[in-house]
Amino acid sequence: MNLPQLSRYLHLPEEQVRKLVDRGSIPSRRVNGNYLFSKDEVHRWLEARIGVSDDKELYRIEQTLDATVPAGEIEQPVWISSLIPSGAIAVPLQSRTKDSVIRSMVQLAENTGLLWDSAEMTEAVKQREELHTTALDNGVALLHSRRPLPGILGDTFITMGIVPSGLHFGGGFDSMTDVFFLICSLDDRVHLRILTRLSRILTVPNFLDTLRTLGNESEIRHWILRTESDLVKDEQ
Repeated sequence: MNLPQLSRYLHLPEEQVRKLVDRGSIPSRRVNGNYLFSKDEVHRWLEARIGVSDDKELYRIEQTLDATVPAGEIEQPVWISSLIPSGAIAVPLQSRTKDSVIRSMVQLAENTGLLWDSAEMTEAVKQREELHTTALDNGVALLHSRRPLPGILGDTFITMGIVPSGLHFGGGFDSMTDVFFLICSLDDRVHLRILTRLSRILTVPNFLDTLRTLGNESEIRHWILRTESDLVKDEQ
């Protein structure tokens, strides 16, 4: 994409995008004096931005992503509560190391029947963690591969697990990581929409405190649905 195309894609004024580019915030290349942008790199930039944004900024990012539906396509809203298949929540998740957490979360995904190659997904998630941890300072990790893997997935979905007491998962935080989500998506834009909505849910006051007290899949599923419904209702 060139600068005007990126401006339209992000739904931001061209001058604002240019300032972000000049500051080095958005990855770019200059060819014959003109800025050019890789859509993949723009998606990686958005992913990093999601991780450090508050709810107001997350909502703006979500609105931007919802407005970038390819021409001719009709897309349904992202609902985290609907993307977690039956049996895809493990409470407790009996893992004591980083590698065993990843393996267990991928095993949950394979058990849904929607993941066809657990070895490839496990390796992809490990590579993403080596690039930069997905652990957050609130004790949550949003596991995913660096790139969507549509060739080994039957659909887009999420798995979730809670490790008793937590473990050191990376990021240099004093707190332990105990809540894990694995995002399995078919394309970059859907992945970013899921990541944004999930991040918004995590910022709701008392959401995580309550989540950590729940003891079974039914309670957790209901709590996520209730929180997400309230979040959407407040926007209307």
